[in-house]
Amino acid sequence: MTQLHTPKASRNQEMGRLSFIRPVSPSAARCPARGGEGETRRASATTSPSAPCTFSIVPAYNTLNLKRRATYLVASVTLLTVSIAPPALADDKPAGSQAKPPADMSTVGGVRLGKAGTQVDLGTGAPVLPKDLTARSWIVADAESGEVLASHNAHWRLPPASTMKMLFADTLLPKFPKTAKHKVEPSDLAGIGSGSSLVGIKENETYTVHDLWLGVFLRSGNDAVHVLSAMNGGVDQTVKEMQEHADELQALDTHVVSPDGYDAPGQVSSAYDLTLIARSGMQNEDFRDYCATVRAQFPGETKKTKNGTKRGSFEIQNTNRLLTGDYGLNAYKGIAGVKNGNTTNAGATFTGVAERDGRVLLVTVMNPEKKASNEVYKETAALFDWGFQAAGKVRPVGELVPPKSADTGSGSSGDAGGRAGAAGPGDDTSDAKAAPAAAAKEGSSGIATALAITGGLLVVLAAGMFVVRRRWPLPDLVRRRPRP
Repeated sequence: MTQLHTPKASRNQEMGRLSFIRPVSPSAARCPARGGEGETRRASATTSPSAPCTFSIVPAYNTLNLKRRATYLVASVTLLTVSIAPPALADDKPAGSQAKPPADMSTVGGVRLGKAGTQVDLGTGAPVLPKDLTARSWIVADAESGEVLASHNAHWRLPPASTMKMLFADTLLPKFPKTAKHKVEPSDLAGIGSGSSLVGIKENETYTVHDLWLGVFLRSGNDAVHVLSAMNGGVDQTVKEMQEHADELQALDTHVVSPDGYDAPGQVSSAYDLTLIARSGMQNEDFRDYCATVRAQFPGETKKTKNGTKRGSFEIQNTNRLLTGDYGLNAYKGIAGVKNGNTTNAGATFTGVAERDGRVLLVTVMNPEKKASNEVYKETAALFDWGFQAAGKVRPVGELVPPKSADTGSGSSGDAGGRAGAAGPGDDTSDAKAAPAAAAKEGSSGIATALAITGGLLVVLAAGMFVVRRRWPLPDLVRRRPRP
């Protein structure tokens, strides 16, 4: 039986919010993971100490005022009517082989997001951006409003490493109930890349879907990804569905080749896309729970004993160091996920979500040039700190667009416009040849028609905003926990 250990609340609380319990003892010794993903594996699962992780509650609904909602709706409609082609060539070469971003990056979410270099519009009293940011690409966005507070090469198409697993999870999580069981066949584990990070799945053992998702989120296990892909009809089918889902999210920089994020020619995403994907994933309660879980028990191998057979378990811990803390790195206050990655080709990548004082931010950092220990987390934490201080003091440089299916305003507006156009000629009361009585009657009818049209347009607009608000973002962006 699998047991989840979710974050515990500290006594240092204000208005029901949870705060982090900082580490009180050093972590167990670490040894390198099995290659590719560069995650770390504990030397002894049984000696792993308790790790901190608590996260705060967030407002249930987007608090945009009516004017901003209308602007957001119109902008979304405009984006859907403009065809924006992503760059034809992706930077899928080893990190550092291309020192500069291409000149023809996508402008999804805003023209400034397609420009190279840092994009920020500081207002009065806004803090300057952190010094010593070395990532090739990064973005800071409000998770609820979708406003991009600042970015750096946001649409640069780069290898994503295991952050690609966010798209994998967002695509497949709704498909299988947690309690479903699967016996692992040898073919399920075929094709796993050399040096992949693994959770330790064994052939001919049975696992629940819940177990497998723990392996994906906590240990970044490529073996768990491949087993779930096999349940979904195979790797090729899963890749196809992931690509379709990325297109639905308007993550147009993303090209999926392998479902686990393992280095593959042409496999790319961007800081902008990874942030879109994370925002989508966080709408799913299971996604939120898994990416916020610190540690759990994972089923081991069945062994023969004197009394028959027995299957043990071992502890796995989340590789997100802003969630668990590490040597020289405290867990980040308010963190609630999402996913990290590290490969030779991609370098270190990370997307995180955190809440403070009722505001929820998403930050993605891709491949810091500085190779110090935990550098990707340090730069992420610095951007979170800046974002929480700068919110309300900077003018957005772009927005996170909603999924195609969430934006229904375009068709409705078009229909309303057509009706208005058809009604126009019948409302003309300026004809000098018309009789006074007829003119009065027609004028009265015209006023009534105009009022009806105006009312109809307002209803359509309000309905469109309601759909966007209702469907994107959904309530409870980050899981709520009761006050103890």
